[in-house]
Amino acid sequence: MSPSLPAPDSVRPPLSVVIPVYNSEQTLPILVAELARCLPDWADAFEIILVNDGSRDASWARVTDLAQQYACVHGIDLMRNYGQHNAVLCGIRAARYPITITMDDDLQHPPAEIPVLLAKLREGYDVVYGTPRTLPHSAGRNLLSKYIKLGLAKATGLEHIQYASAFRAFRTDLRLAFDDYRSPHLMLDALLAWGTTRFGVAYVDLQPRRIGRSNYTFMRLFNQTMHLVVGFTTGPLRLASLIGFGFATLGIVVFVYVVWQYWLHGSVPGFPFLASIIAIFSGAQLFALGIMGEYMARIFNRNLDRPTYVIRSTLAASSAAASVAEDASASV
Repeated sequence: MSPSLPAPDSVRPPLSVVIPVYNSEQTLPILVAELARCLPDWADAFEIILVNDGSRDASWARVTDLAQQYACVHGIDLMRNYGQHNAVLCGIRAARYPITITMDDDLQHPPAEIPVLLAKLREGYDVVYGTPRTLPHSAGRNLLSKYIKLGLAKATGLEHIQYASAFRAFRTDLRLAFDDYRSPHLMLDALLAWGTTRFGVAYVDLQPRRIGRSNYTFMRLFNQTMHLVVGFTTGPLRLASLIGFGFATLGIVVFVYVVWQYWLHGSVPGFPFLASIIAIFSGAQLFALGIMGEYMARIFNRNLDRPTYVIRSTLAASSAAASVAEDASASV
């Protein structure tokens, strides 16, 4: 774990820490206790927003207990599981302070690394990702994640995507760029890119997961990739056009070849040649149709006007309690 970096006395911006919660009843008390201990050293005021994303365990009961124990804790309970990015967006929209920190609930993002993000943010960036120095997952997953992010960065033109992490610090006002976003399918990093191009990277030490296992399976990663590719860029449609152009050119070449063979020999190769050409063109057409189908599905879902999330209930500290907490943190 990297040592915490003290912020200059003149730079202690109030912080909103947003944490999506899913089946983390065991880790939440540890995480909140550590945040409540560390945050007064770096911020004059702070809040911890816990967004329960349809947990199946007693996570919301833990959030309720923590809100009673800590004046800085604000709880939001969603109606069902909407997904990590949706829950984080809900928390961002509820944030009260000018700097927002997002982090996971599994204790892999150490609170002691938050000053590293803040120091980088003070260099003039609007968004800073806490990119791990050493990836904590298996070698296969780490390699897959690396090349997926690199490919996405090239395909979407969003170079910062290759450094994207759920451990972020950004200026809360960026939410104005996507204030009207209402689709249930979202990628928070793409939304942040709507508001700025000033992305920075701070390398941090992540901790191994202490309890439970990751909810991000290969299929979840694949679905997130598809949401980004076909939901926030026209790159695949352009790729389909290029493939269509390429195979149209191939068709012309094949036609010239057939005419040439007929002119020289009076015949052309038989069924295998014809079948292979049909297979190539059919595959290209199905590929293009598949891409267009993905876009049509996204358009269909957005036209349904489904909500990004629905809040069941909220827990907030009283104004008096919050004031006491802020005065205490300022005096530390």
